Parts: sequence; structure tokens; C-alpha cells
Amino acid sequence: MRDYFTADQVRAAEAPLLAALPEGALMRRAAHGLSVVAAAELRSRTGGVAGRRVTLLVGSGDNGGDALWAGAMLRRRGVVVRAVLLDPGRVHAAGLAALRSAGGRIDSGVEADLGDPDLVLDGIVGISGRGPLRPPAAALVARVSAPIIAVDLPSGVDPDTGVTAGPAVTASVTVAFGALKPVHALAAAHCGRVELVDIGLGLPQASVQAMGAPEIGARWPMPGPGDDKYSQGVVGVIAGSARYPGAGVLCAGAAVAATSGMVRYAGTAAPQVLSRWPEVVAVDGFGAAGRVQAWVVGPGMGVDAEALAVLRAVLGTDLPVLVDADALTLVAADPRLVMGRAAPTLLTPHAGEFARLTGRDPAADRVAMTRALAAEWGISVLLKGRCTVVADPDGSVLLNEAGGSAAATAGAGDVLSGVVGALMSTGLVPLTAAGMGARAHSLAANLAAGEGSVTAAPISADALLSQVRAAVRVLRAQAVPEM
Repeated sequence: MRDYFTADQVRAAEAPLLAALPEGALMRRAAHGLSVVAAAELRSRTGGVAGRRVTLLVGSGDNGGDALWAGAMLRRRGVVVRAVLLDPGRVHAAGLAALRSAGGRIDSGVEADLGDPDLVLDGIVGISGRGPLRPPAAALVARVSAPIIAVDLPSGVDPDTGVTAGPAVTASVTVAFGALKPVHALAAAHCGRVELVDIGLGLPQASVQAMGAPEIGARWPMPGPGDDKYSQGVVGVIAGSARYPGAGVLCAGAAVAATSGMVRYAGTAAPQVLSRWPEVVAVDGFGAAGRVQAWVVGPGMGVDAEALAVLRAVLGTDLPVLVDADALTLVAADPRLVMGRAAPTLLTPHAGEFARLTGRDPAADRVAMTRALAAEWGISVLLKGRCTVVADPDGSVLLNEAGGSAAATAGAGDVLSGVVGALMSTGLVPLTAAGMGARAHSLAANLAAGEGSVTAAPISADALLSQVRAAVRVLRAQAVPEM
């Protein structure tokens, strides 16, 4: 698991160290880690360190001090270092003295010459900052053309919510001190690659986490020597309609690809589903479905009275249920359908569906909003997005940063529902199943788009679905320890 901590939690963890260590020791510890990452980045990008050029953008807080100390350390390694001070009267005095002593150049103001740097360190604002970059800082950042390393977090991005309300730094690399913050997952497009530097913080138990690929691979249900098709999880799928048969094809197919032991399809698009997935057991409606261990209901099923009756029947069981798409529209009209349901229940809205469910746009604080809905309704919630947020009623949160937006395509949600539903049918609780499924889903999308390619063409949901098995294989392979 990767743990994420709020700015307040990090400051609380820093306080005893600041009291126990000599003045400035904790900052120098962080700066050393920053200078190591910066040197490695210089070496990777330019082939060397000595003689290369680094410009520091220095604000008035501790992040500015971190940048100055790191600049002094880089200067001692032969790097040509220039610092641009945005507020010379409030600069970190000890850091500035260290850079001067090491032979760094000091300039001030937004009109200062940035030089021709190979790399820029963003030390404008730290975890205490809120809101976008102020106009002078924004004007300075706008003149930067070199790759940027953000000091702890990109300036102008909220550390807890990842929200940008105006101009903000977009970094190639972010060096996080002591702990990952929610911003590092929620605003990954601004953070770039995140490098964590251990500075010795004693941190509390995290309530916001992300599952790692090795853990997911190790927990992915796979048949053992004593398993049969019933013991591996039987998932029921009610998806698709005459108008949207593809939703049934995608959702049922994703459950098959996610290694479900059996998929029972009880929607109205059986001919289309069976033509693509002959191993699916198709039945004539919910009442004929037989035994399942979990239900997926909603994608493309419609919102008429008949669909509402089916949804009521599914939710009336004592089985785990994943509620998506059209079923969410029905729930938005009558939240009592799911509120406080005793059996495990997972809602999987995108932002627009979330707003219909709650009357609130989740964009302002996706973690807090998702957590609040889960607690208020007594169910689990998966809020879709580049960074998927999954919350349980007890406040536990899992994040999945997709690494891109390849899955932002019509029908991708139907695939996600099938994958997560298959996992829920094996007995995994909704929080775990959703976290694992979201990771496999994003990996499948990246594989379909050409993982690692910034010029990859947009993908279709069918292309995403075709890569679900491959994504599961990749995750399983990462669970095997290297010999």
C-alpha cells in the first residue's frame, strides 16, 4: 500500500522532529534528497552534472529554503546555480547564505533573467499555500521552458484536494518530503513523476491509500487445484437493452475477462452478448438467473418502470450489488433504494452522476465528497476519473491514479463495472474489489493505447476490454517475487 497524508498530518509529524533536531537540520535533510534527485535528472537528461545549469524559483516559505539549500549542494557538485527570489525581504536567510557561500548567483523579481537552465526547481509555495499562483509568480513560471522539479508539490495546486483554481506549475518531477500527499495522486498531471524522500517522519495510520500492483496481483482470484466454475465466483449481469446492446456485451465480457468462474447474463441483449461471449449463461430475466454471488446492474438497462422494478428486485436480495449508469439515475430519484442497505453495495458514478446523486459537484474535493456520500448513505462509492476515488462508510479511501486518460471513452465504465463485479462475486469487499478493478482497468486502457506513448491514438471500449486479460496477467506477474 502507498499511504497519503494531509498537510495538517504532515505538519504534526514534523513538529517533534523540529523540536528535537538542531535548527535547520530537517530542512537540510530534505534538501539533500532534493539535490540527489535533481542531479540524477540532470544526468539522465544531459549526460552529466558538473557544468550544467539549474535555476531556482524561490518563494518566502520553507519550500524556498529547501530549494536554496539544494541549490547550494548542487553548486558544490559543479552545477551553475541561479536563484530568482520572488520576495527578497522574506527569503529563507540560512538557505540564501548557504547558496551565496557556495557561489550561487542571486537575482530578484519576476523580470529577472532566468538564464538558460537545463532544469528549474519550483520552490515558490509549499504545503501551507492555498490557491493559484499570484500574478507575479505566474508570469515568472510562464517564462520557463526547461523541465521543472517541484519541491514537495507543484506551486498553485492544493496539497489536499489537488485542485487548481488558476495558474499553477506543471512539473516533470515532484520530490515529496517525508510523505505522499493527496495532491500527488489527485493532480498527477501537474506532478509528473513523484519521488519520495524519507526524512524520518513518524506518521499516523493512513486513511487514504493506494494499492500497489504486487499486492493486487497477489490477491487477484485465480483458480486453484480444488476449484470449479462455481467456487471461483458467479456474477450476475443486468446490462444492455435494445437501444444499448453494447453495454451488455462490454459489461458481461469484462466479467469473463476478469477471470470470473461464471457469468450469468439476465439482461435483454442476450443474442448480442452470446454472439461475442458464448461461455456466458444467458437467462430470460432476473427471476430465472439462478445462483450468483454478486450482481452488476445498470449499464444501458434503461430508466423506465420495468428497469426500476428489476433494480428493486436486485437490491432486495442479500447479495453484494454494484450499481452503475442507468441504475444510478434511478437511485438519484429515490436514494432510499440503497441507503443503509445491509448487504455490500457499491455505487460507481462519474462526476455528472455524482452530482445528480448528491446535488454537489465533487470537483472541489473529490476525496471528501466521496467519503461523505459513503458515510451518509452507508454504502461504498467509486468516483470515476483519471484518479479514481473509492470510499467506504468508515472513511477508508483507496486512490487509483491511472497514469493517463486513455480510459476516458464511451463504454469504459461498462467494462469497469464488469471487472469489479467479477471481483465482488469472489467475496472481496467492495473497497478492495473496486481498488483492484480500477487498477486493472486503467492498466488495460494504457496497454490498449500503447503504454508509455504520449502520442497514442484514442482507444475504443472494445480495445480496452480486449486488454483486460493482459492487464490481469501483468498484475499477477508482478506479484511473483524475483529470484
